[in-house]
Amino acid sequence: MRKALVFILAAGLLLAPLFSGPADVEAAGGLQVLGSGVEVDFPMKVNFNLSAASDADISDIRLHYIVDRMSHAKIVSEVYLDFAPATQVDVGWSWDMRKSGGVPPGSSVSYWWTVEDASGGETKTEPAVVHIDDSRYPWQSLSDGLLTLYWYEGDEAFARELMNTAQQALVRLHSYAGAELVSPASVYIYAKSEDLLGAMIFPQEWTGGVAYTQFSTIAIGIAPDELDWGKRAMTHELTHLVIHQVVFNPYNDLPTWLDEGLAMYAEGSLEPVFVSLLVEAIKEDGLITVRSLSSPFSADAKESALAYAQSYSLIDLLISNYGQSQMLELLGTFHEGSGYDEALLKVYGFDMDGLNRLWLSYIVK
Repeated sequence: MRKALVFILAAGLLLAPLFSGPADVEAAGGLQVLGSGVEVDFPMKVNFNLSAASDADISDIRLHYIVDRMSHAKIVSEVYLDFAPATQVDVGWSWDMRKSGGVPPGSSVSYWWTVEDASGGETKTEPAVVHIDDSRYPWQSLSDGLLTLYWYEGDEAFARELMNTAQQALVRLHSYAGAELVSPASVYIYAKSEDLLGAMIFPQEWTGGVAYTQFSTIAIGIAPDELDWGKRAMTHELTHLVIHQVVFNPYNDLPTWLDEGLAMYAEGSLEPVFVSLLVEAIKEDGLITVRSLSSPFSADAKESALAYAQSYSLIDLLISNYGQSQMLELLGTFHEGSGYDEALLKVYGFDMDGLNRLWLSYIVK
């Protein structure tokens, strides 16, 4: 979400042990795992460690882990530990999020170890789960249907107002696009943007909220006295999450104008600042083509804001002229992995260039 404020990141690191593995896991020949554990340094690292012993030199240790997220294939990551062979070893490995990209609070990772020794002995620990939580704050929770909201500052009335906003957004999204949550989702409400930035890897300083769509998780910085902005942010990010669940496929993403346009449309009427940018662009012949809007928006603030405004207008055109059923059909077509032009042609009978011509006649009146 957009937020025209600049903040200084000032977040301390937290090291919290979350799991200690089984005691002794023994295989033939005396090979045994003496213990294993994991510590979470949110949001930077997850540190795994293992202690093992055997009658023969331990020659091979591997860590295997699976991140719990939406996926079309079960991806098992395997890490080979570098150590000097010995009859007893203590090893560790750090999953550095600064290299791989971060995960949101509330994420889960399943992991296990395999250990081999020089005599051919092998053992494997039972799978365990580590929950990657942001333990810096005393979270409270509130649930309604498939949605759970977590917050730590403000009273329950504050949380309920945000939950009501989220439920209303889901109803509105279903009414104009036919889309709805298909699996549980979580929303983490940070008390201010600085706290949110401290939960992210290399965040943009203007970030006010983010939807981790593969994790069905949203994180937003909303102070109790910023409810008006917070409600729009909640609606915007929740729409991204729902639409991602609906169109999830291994072949193609949505065009950016459709993804952002639906999120903008869910917020309600277009805010005056965006209307002004749209009017100015029409007068100065500075509109962006639909085909260009299918790619990620510009890093330039003004051009990006215009892209959001145009995306809203495109969705307004499609829903006003063709209705909910065809918008849902369009999302379903993207779910099947269709390309941008192909999906529009199948549902509406025009491609992106045709939509651009139609939209220009719609908006330039």
